[in-house]
Amino acid sequence: MMKLSLSQLPQLCERITKELPQGGIVILQGDLSSGKTTFTQAFAEFLGLDEAVTSPTFSLQQRYGDKLYHYDLYNYGFEKFLSLGMMEELEREGYHLVEWGDDTLIGWLKRSGLETAIVKITKCDDESRCYEVSRA
Repeated sequence: MMKLSLSQLPQLCERITKELPQGGIVILQGDLSSGKTTFTQAFAEFLGLDEAVTSPTFSLQQRYGDKLYHYDLYNYGFEKFLSLGMMEELEREGYHLVEWGDDTLIGWLKRSGLETAIVKITKCDDESRCYEVSRA
């Protein structure tokens, strides 16, 4: 587990891009306001993207160039994501950061053979978050 401040997030971004050098899916898990979208903003900056990154809570997906895709399943869940044909999106080249990915999605990704990392985010204190990274 890594305890990082906001200014230290590039360290975590670098670790993930080393673990998934060709891109892949990153499942972001954590409570409300734990920092999932904040991490995605740092990841976009790490990739050299200068677009404003916002939460896709109501749009389901945001796309930033051809390098970064950002999803939020909080309002929709896996079944709705699947029924909309969004699983094909996860096969595009680039990094796919998925907020609120659950065990059903992770199981599907494992069966599909897609490169996947899981980042669990918890609040450590007011100034930092704790990040636990694993492979699915």
